Amino acid sequence: MEQKKHIILFDGVCNLCDSTIQYIIKHDRKNLFYFAPLQGKTASQLLHNNKSITFLPNNSIVYSVGDKFYIKSTAVLNIVLKLGFPRNLSAVFLITPPFIRDHIYDYIAQNRYKWFGKKDSCILLTPDLKEKFLD
Repeated sequence: MEQKKHIILFDGVCNLCDSTIQYIIKHDRKNLFYFAPLQGKTASQLLHNNKSITFLPNNSIVYSVGDKFYIKSTAVLNIVLKLGFPRNLSAVFLITPPFIRDHIYDYIAQNRYKWFGKKDSCILLTPDLKEKFLD
């Protein structure tokens, strides 16, 4: 893996996660982000090699930049920070204590399948998006 590669690990069967990834791709003007489903080989390697991250099933997003890992609301807000104005304004919520942000995040994560549904398989890629996905 390249150092400082911005990798987003997401639940590949979650409709909310899929929509979020599509949104990030659309607004990633600097072409920073790469993606991999949590169910894939890249995620397994990254998470296995990093003992500092405690991964639970409802951590439906992990953001990796080099050797730094962000999970839950901190991951989301750090990703948004890179998407530019006006989306980056929501990163102001980083001043909110993580236990408050993560409580809201966990509630959404625990209900995401019920509210948004899930797929039987991961996202189908168009040829121009294949280079953005690591698995």
